[in-house]
Amino acid sequence: MKIHSFGVSRVNPYNLQANKMDNQKLSHKKAVDKLEISSEAKVMQEGSSIQAERQAKIEQLKRQVENGTYTLDSKATAKGIIDYFKR
Repeated sequence: MKIHSFGVSRVNPYNLQANKMDNQKLSHKKAVDKLEISSEAKVMQEGSSIQAERQAKIEQLKRQVENGTYTLDSKATAKGIIDYFKR
């Protein structure tokens, strides 16, 4: 029987599998999502005049409901619903 060092594999299959798993874990850690909102966008969001107008309308509707002067127009409501779904 001849024994040569050329044919002997010195690789441990468990170590190869462990290294592959470590590489996969590292590759998963590299992928990170990040979202930043610019200062200009923050200013635009805070200073919106639409919010002020909307808040004024809400207050007006609250007063009308409390006073009992709020009336519903069923035709206008139905038209609004139809227009919404036609879009």
